[in-house]
Amino acid sequence: MSTKSKAAPAKERAEEDTVAFDVSDGIAWVRFNRPEKRNCMSPKLNRQMMRVLDELEYREDVGVLVLTGEGTAWTAGMDLKEYFRENEAKGLGAVRQAQRESYGWWRRLRWYHKPTIAMVNGWCFGGGYGPLFACDLAFAAEDAQFGLSEINWGILPGGGATKVVSELMPMRKAMYHAMMGENIDGKTAVEWGLVNEALPADQLRSRVEAVAKVLLEKNPVALKATKDAVRRVKEMTYDNAEDFLVRAQEAANSFDNDGRKEGIKQFIDDKTYKPGLGAYDKSKKG
Repeated sequence: MSTKSKAAPAKERAEEDTVAFDVSDGIAWVRFNRPEKRNCMSPKLNRQMMRVLDELEYREDVGVLVLTGEGTAWTAGMDLKEYFRENEAKGLGAVRQAQRESYGWWRRLRWYHKPTIAMVNGWCFGGGYGPLFACDLAFAAEDAQFGLSEINWGILPGGGATKVVSELMPMRKAMYHAMMGENIDGKTAVEWGLVNEALPADQLRSRVEAVAKVLLEKNPVALKATKDAVRRVKEMTYDNAEDFLVRAQEAANSFDNDGRKEGIKQFIDDKTYKPGLGAYDKSKKG
């Protein structure tokens, strides 16, 4: 008879501990914080992520938000036990509630007030494509793994994942990715359009930090208007987009016309900067 004892089950992580963050030099580093579960998204994590986004969105010491993961994963997608099985056992109401909680913070992130960057340090699977698409920019480790494994266990890539690949990838790549259930690495994710760049893992954070610092130099009103415009016009005809952008520019100018005037002044009158080489000096505004 074996005398081996079974390992004690891992202690359940408190809801407030499922997301971690710190703020440094204008950058909020937000982390999926279930490394023992490869950061898969449970209802608790989804609720806590919305609270964290609420807390950081209008803080004056935050200019850019970076979303990454603790441990070896970015996020392995939805928690199959807690998000799917347990909610399905409770009925349709529980399923819909879980969907509202997850889709809600992804939607919030898509239209976030501050620029957002996905720093994909490891696994990014299934439901993880929702927040990946929601971030304005995305950088990955070369050995990060991206996958839509849903087809392998008998469902379609839901929760927006199919929309994400059809939006970011050429049709043939999207079809192959969704139908085959094969993983791709960070370098292939760049080629297929999922992320901007892939770097060696030990260079990923420094590159993301450098990009964030460039964004911090830009006019924040113009940044918000620009990121919204790129998402909106993609689904418009050219004429509708042209009209929308005229109105959006007028709205941005009315909200922060002093910033616009200062940038033009530094270029035309002061000759202290060139728009093609960087941002104007925001410290001199007003």
